[in-house]
Amino acid sequence: MRNVFHEQLDQLNVELIKMGAMCEEAISAATKAYLDGDKELGQRAVQLEQDIDHKERDIESQCMNLLLRQQPVASDLRVVSAAMRMISDMERIGDQASDIAEIARDMKRSAVVREVPMEEMAAAAVKMVTDSVDSFVRGDLDLAHSVIVQDDGVDQMFLDVRSKLIVLIAQGKDGELCLDLMMIAKYFERIGDHACNIAQWVEYALTGQYEED
Repeated sequence: MRNVFHEQLDQLNVELIKMGAMCEEAISAATKAYLDGDKELGQRAVQLEQDIDHKERDIESQCMNLLLRQQPVASDLRVVSAAMRMISDMERIGDQASDIAEIARDMKRSAVVREVPMEEMAAAAVKMVTDSVDSFVRGDLDLAHSVIVQDDGVDQMFLDVRSKLIVLIAQGKDGELCLDLMMIAKYFERIGDHACNIAQWVEYALTGQYEED
């Protein structure tokens, strides 16, 4: 029975990796749509959001099967419970990537876009998502802690973007465009928050402790 459980737990890890990869691709596609006005990549991010929703339901079903049929011991129960929490955060990451793509689709194209330091923020958010899922699959508490630390950096990047946008508005730049950029920055910041949540659930799975920010 235990062998069956651990085989199913390994499969759960595989599905989580797939879902994490979808989130990474969605963020990257949304970022390219924002930076380059690539409508096809924007549509790809929107489609991935739907795929992520389906994957969440599939993994949730796997988790329920593990809980109801395999009767996991306390430590394994924490792992499955954490996985169910993690997929909820990953689903929200997919939503926010789609939101970025939709704003980019209707946003005015202007040189102002390149004046705002958003690309580094997007790359940092993708890294947080990757590292948070990897920390779960590898059972790596140090990596989970590093994601929590990285969140402070993304928060600071958001503040830097906000400050830059305030300066641009004061210079008479397009206010509507600046507001769109502010929303995009906020979505990247929220993606970082959700990756941080995932890392905190990894900590819970490994230690039984959950520390909220």
